[in-house]
Amino acid sequence: MGALTGAGSSMPPGSPPREEKAAATEAGIAGALFLPLRVIPADGGEVLRFLRPDCPLLPDFSRGFGEIYFSRVAPGAVKAWKRHRRQNQLFVVPSGLIKIALYDDRERSPTRGALLERLLGLPDNYGLLRIPCGVWYGFASLERRAALIGNCADIPHDPAESERLAFDDPAIPYAWRNVRQNP
Repeated sequence: MGALTGAGSSMPPGSPPREEKAAATEAGIAGALFLPLRVIPADGGEVLRFLRPDCPLLPDFSRGFGEIYFSRVAPGAVKAWKRHRRQNQLFVVPSGLIKIALYDDRERSPTRGALLERLLGLPDNYGLLRIPCGVWYGFASLERRAALIGNCADIPHDPAESERLAFDDPAIPYAWRNVRQNP
């Protein structure tokens, strides 16, 4: 990716930095997209991108702003399964490493029955994962420290619009291996 502009650049003062645009890629489930994000080295600790106005995964806030929140995942804990009927989510993991699994059982989806597993977090898997409404998801922290998930949702939290299943529900053909059950 291109470097940020700074002193001595040809850009006018106050202009946003120019960067090469990364492309979001299909993640194997219809509507699920992954976008690698910049990790910018800085003295004292890096800067981790999340969202910018030119982000190809920026939610459509024409219905209003949803919310941004953070969720901690205890070491080895499994938080599964959940799906939203109306909410799309953008997950980023700025601290720790998680294994996330998505399962598509949407009736009219071209990827119905598809299962996706991927790692999210630093150092090699930093990026933004779009989870479309109707897709089951779960995740587990893979490190000896808690992981932190940032979520930018396109609607405010509404517990009535989501569903949950147990992490080992047989309706989802996935086994959480090498992680423990969330107590």
